Amino acid sequence: MTDAPEAPEPITKSNAEAALAAHGTNPWAIRDFRLIWLGRLSAVLAIQIQSSALLWQVYEIARRDHPIEQASLYLGLVGLFQFIPLLALTLPAGEMADRRNRRTTVMLAIVAEGTCAAAFLAMAIHGDPPLWGLLAVAFGFGASRAFLAPASQAFLPMVVGRAALPRAIAAQSIAFQTGAIAGPALGGVIVGLSPPLAYGTSLALFGVGLLCFLLMRTNGQPERVEGGPGRWQSVKEGLAYVWNTKIVLGAISLDLIVVLFAGVALLTPIFARDILQVGPEGFGLLRASFGVGALVMAVLLSRYPIPGKGGLWMFASVAVFGLATLTFGLSKVVWLSAAALFIGGAADMISVNIRQTLIQLSTPDHMRGRVSSVSMLFIGASNELGEAYSGVMVRFLGPIGAAVFGGIGALGATGLWAKLFPDLRKADRLV
Repeated sequence: MTDAPEAPEPITKSNAEAALAAHGTNPWAIRDFRLIWLGRLSAVLAIQIQSSALLWQVYEIARRDHPIEQASLYLGLVGLFQFIPLLALTLPAGEMADRRNRRTTVMLAIVAEGTCAAAFLAMAIHGDPPLWGLLAVAFGFGASRAFLAPASQAFLPMVVGRAALPRAIAAQSIAFQTGAIAGPALGGVIVGLSPPLAYGTSLALFGVGLLCFLLMRTNGQPERVEGGPGRWQSVKEGLAYVWNTKIVLGAISLDLIVVLFAGVALLTPIFARDILQVGPEGFGLLRASFGVGALVMAVLLSRYPIPGKGGLWMFASVAVFGLATLTFGLSKVVWLSAAALFIGGAADMISVNIRQTLIQLSTPDHMRGRVSSVSMLFIGASNELGEAYSGVMVRFLGPIGAAVFGGIGALGATGLWAKLFPDLRKADRLV
């Protein structure tokens, strides 16, 4: 009688580095990275399709009884209701990611996101969901994202190791931007057919993402530091590290202020429906154009990483992002609006790649969850709070004025941050 075969050995950091030693710095050599990539693609597709359906559904319901300026405030509430739980939970979630198994945390967060998709689906099947119900589920979705982001970002270096991290981040960005392109486009088309179908598609894609993480073998347990601080002291330690590491602080705060000013995601349904008058299909085109530009740049960065002068590249890309937002606000034709968003997406991808690489390479493993949580809190503030801010600005300036003001604000912030954070401006190599 032969012995039963042994269970496969869990993949550890040393296993990942051994795989990379045989394949240079190519993260695709690692099985679990391929699963992470597919899982991220599935989750981003799910989120983008769901987001497109939710924004369109909320705006359509609000426009039945309100003019453009007041209806835009309801779109802002979608972002605000997702930001509130992010604000409350992201820092504790980051501390948890430095204590608990990061892969398990990611899986539980995906389950929670799928539950929210199922709730959206149930309300859409009902036919005419109340706005308060949609906003309540958006609140729950924001809470699940608070736990997903720090754990997933801190988990990636455990899979690929240090040498392959810049290329792995760029490759992960390809997954994200592929979802950012296909998700809004699919969302626009599917919502035009059936909102329940859009939410059902999102639910299925969350299931695929969960399966990918179930199949991984990488040990997601973070390194332990003997005699470490208590839970809340640990949170404070992460905040102090970010505050004292000026390159990290400058990078994430610049993203916060620029996207707060110049993020145009909330404005796309307004421009598509009431300014450019291109309907849900044009809405999908505008939403996808930003992602197309970012995807093209992500592919280039995965093949040709930025070799040096990373800080100058970052500031230049942020300035281009501001100019693209300004152009979008002034455009009266859909092709120019889409082109502006394409350029803005490409510029934003350069900034994102540099920022994420700097943060991960500058942070020891036992603090990556907390530092990633601070970064994601800033990003969440720039996205969700930025949508609420955009809704208010539309109320006072109109959609065109809000976009123009945002582009000018982003350009001003670029110059100010270049002066306030000289270490970030002088940052050179990213490996």
